[in-house]
Amino acid sequence: MNIRPLLDRVVIKATEVEETTQSGFILTTASQEKPQFSEVVAVGPGGIVDGKEIAMLVKVGDKVITGKYAGTEVKVDGEEYTIVRQNDILAVIE
Repeated sequence: MNIRPLLDRVVIKATEVEETTQSGFILTTASQEKPQFSEVVAVGPGGIVDGKEIAMLVKVGDKVITGKYAGTEVKVDGEEYTIVRQNDILAVIE
């Protein structure tokens, strides 16, 4: 099953980040905060949103930083994704 976002929405997937404390302890996933670094999986076509023309500035494969609690989390075929609006993306990592 594929996810095809509409309008200015973007589907992202959190990137795996190994978290280690300064003293060398590896943190379990339960003790970590929600990752803010993600990879773009799918991009909507843009268009008219709230009366304004929206051009999509991100593309599939971009590494992005999002707000900590941005978007809606979904699970498709056992994989976890987050659907955000393009304006919830704070930066593209180059």
